[in-house]
Amino acid sequence: MTSHRIRIPDGFWAGLYQLGITAQDVVRKAKMPLTVITESVVTTEEYFAIWQAYSDIIGDMEDGIIKLPTVFETAQYPPSILAAYHARDYRDALTRMARYKEMCPPENIRIVEEGVSCTIEVEWLDTDQTGPPLLVGTTLAFLLELGRRGTGLPLKASLVEFKHTMNQVQGIQDYFGCPIQIGAKCNRLTLHRGDLDRPFASYNAELLEILTPVLDQTLEEQRRSHSITEIVKWILKRSLTGERLEIQDVASELGMSERTLQRRLTDERTSFKQLLREARHEQAKEYLANPSLDIKEVAFLVGYKDQSSFYRAFRCWEGSTPLNWRTEYVSINSIN
Repeated sequence: MTSHRIRIPDGFWAGLYQLGITAQDVVRKAKMPLTVITESVVTTEEYFAIWQAYSDIIGDMEDGIIKLPTVFETAQYPPSILAAYHARDYRDALTRMARYKEMCPPENIRIVEEGVSCTIEVEWLDTDQTGPPLLVGTTLAFLLELGRRGTGLPLKASLVEFKHTMNQVQGIQDYFGCPIQIGAKCNRLTLHRGDLDRPFASYNAELLEILTPVLDQTLEEQRRSHSITEIVKWILKRSLTGERLEIQDVASELGMSERTLQRRLTDERTSFKQLLREARHEQAKEYLANPSLDIKEVAFLVGYKDQSSFYRAFRCWEGSTPLNWRTEYVSINSIN
């Protein structure tokens, strides 16, 4: 599976909270560091793990699919979805969703208008497996919810197809207002094409004039090559826990040879060892800022098998022990 960097919107955690589920519970269930909540940037595998954890906690597939899109507050939409919500009509909104979804993989939205129908298919980019069923269902539900909120009308779909199987679909069928087909060939939402012409009561031309150029520029920049230094450090931060990560591991994940990776890092005036030190240093400070983690656990999380090695390294980085650094950090932040 190819890993993307996926940013989780703050509204996702807020929506879970409204359902009585804390972000901490989901992250722990997914067996990931709590810093994911504040960083909100994860790999494809981690993204799927978070959704699977949410699915396991909520227990009821029907509730999981229906409730999150409806409690997700409009004010907490990320800019890309905000641009869709304030579009001219439902068609414009879906077009913007499909375009800007590229900035937040791993799923892609493919829209086809034909006859009296419009089909929206959820496809997975560069992966050898599909996402958790709850993620698929929530994505399709959100696309209909977007139309309902924008038009202010109780729009209904004409058909919803899921590749996976479900024991109960009555609640989902009631939400979409149409038949549900399980075990289908694809994950797809079929809308009445005429609904796409319905104007959005939330249309805001002035806001779109501001958002659209910024989003288009961001999309264009994202399509260009990222700094290899930035990518390697990001991979390292996600892979430190209890492992001694070697350059060949990162090169393999990036689909290049060890020699090629070394050359590209040299071109950017850095080295693998330097980036590993920086990743451990930066991640250690993030973990130490969380008082619920003891220092022995922090040492393990940044890749040190014993506490004394971590102490020596941290003293070199900060000129202070981890305990003294944490005490000073807590003191400063309590004043602020």
